[in-house]
Amino acid sequence: MAGHPHLLDARRLWLGEAPHDGPLALIDLDATRDWPDVVTLPPCPVIGLGDAAHPLAPLLDTVVEPPVGLPGLVAQVLAQPVAASVVVELLRALPGMGVEQALLTESLAYGVLQGSEGHRRWLAGRSAVPSEGLPPPGQLAVARVGDGLSLALDRPEAGNAIDRPLRDALHDAFAMVALDPAIRVVRLAARGRVFSLGADLAEFGTTRDPAVAHGIRRRTLPARMIARVGDRLEVHVQGPCVGAGLEMAAFARRITASPRAWFALPELAMGLLPGAGGCVSVSRRIGRQRAALMILSGRRISARVALGWGLVDALKDDAPGDERGADIAG
Repeated sequence: MAGHPHLLDARRLWLGEAPHDGPLALIDLDATRDWPDVVTLPPCPVIGLGDAAHPLAPLLDTVVEPPVGLPGLVAQVLAQPVAASVVVELLRALPGMGVEQALLTESLAYGVLQGSEGHRRWLAGRSAVPSEGLPPPGQLAVARVGDGLSLALDRPEAGNAIDRPLRDALHDAFAMVALDPAIRVVRLAARGRVFSLGADLAEFGTTRDPAVAHGIRRRTLPARMIARVGDRLEVHVQGPCVGAGLEMAAFARRITASPRAWFALPELAMGLLPGAGGCVSVSRRIGRQRAALMILSGRRISARVALGWGLVDALKDDAPGDERGADIAG
């Protein structure tokens, strides 16, 4: 760690004695003994190394901890420095906002990055979307039993990737729940071996105007409706739970997961941030710093780590023939 080009003296940084306009700043907490009464973070990720119990640690954007390692984290930030800066500044602002205002702010920040060079570079470099052999449009299976509503993502051929039809179906289903207090519990699951691979990448870049895209999100994003009924929502995750799939699930009052499940927020590599509500939902579940660690690193988080962080509430053994499983932890 000594001699790292992004390792800065914390006190000199905040006193302005070490002007900083770099893509990130690393702070050695073990070597930091004093700091100003008021800490002003520069507009880039400020990452702590060392003792997470250090009194300064909660003021930083994140503190490195397993399973995330410093080399991979730094590489991700350096590959998309503009997006990384927008992510941490957004996460700093969200705790003082209500959910509706926070979702609005997240969408505006996402729109800024949609017009960025980093995202255009990702769009230009991705593989061409095939014109034939595409999986069928997404469907949402809906079943009402008494005072409960069961919803299931039903696009297993595409890893339950959320396309426009599935997005709209989710929005409408949760809007209905918001209007019907007789529905006491909503259970969201998915068919197949994968909970969700996130938003359908084939649809990325189809709306080029960030302002128009923001308007579409404000009208159709399921997160706004899900947040309103999160106190009635239970989610079970099996297999990968990525991007928008995790962002929606994190609003739930209770999340269970298969021991084989894993979680990831990969949007930074695309020059973006989680824009399906995840900056709001994930940070409120596991805290601003661990949310930043997931977003900035893009690293997969195992079910066991997710349980320890509070991202899920229990692990369930998906025994054959038993869709509900049994709690084995949490």
